[in-house]
Amino acid sequence: MVAMTDVSKQILLGNPDFFPIKPANYGKFMVLSLGTGSAKVEEKFDAATSGNWGILGWLYNQGATPLIDSFSQASSDLVVIQASVLFQALRCEKRYLRTQDDELKGNTSSVDVSTPVNLNGLVDVGKALLKRTVCRVDVETGKSVPDVNRGTNEEELVRFASMLSQERKARFQKKGITTVTQ
Repeated sequence: MVAMTDVSKQILLGNPDFFPIKPANYGKFMVLSLGTGSAKVEEKFDAATSGNWGILGWLYNQGATPLIDSFSQASSDLVVIQASVLFQALRCEKRYLRTQDDELKGNTSSVDVSTPVNLNGLVDVGKALLKRTVCRVDVETGKSVPDVNRGTNEEELVRFASMLSQERKARFQKKGITTVTQ
């Protein structure tokens, strides 16, 4: 979102050297968003329980940090929802690809466990994620749902790479630069 905002700012300022997009052509944006994965959302706390917490209970509770976790998750969710809704509104959702496993469990959801067993488990998670159908954000619920108009993450990554390659070649061609294909 920071990059898209900066590009938008340059467009509004009329800086053609920065990015060759005209204000009415935001459909030229292409965003590949690779998530690092997150733990399966579990309803750890309910309103009745958390309503009785004091300051310390919100900072640390049963091995969790509810307040920090809430802010962190909300920030991440907002970026994903905002980007997805923007591309859907511009009718160019195929130019936005987000891959993320939101159902990691145990050590695979931890950023602190870098054992060979866990790292190999993450490789398996990545391979399985490639085989899943691409998801999009449901604009009414904010939840990630399978996008029936798209293929698997693997198919979409190949398509996206092709689009990026074609865009790069077109930009070089406009500048009169010959590209070397390998």
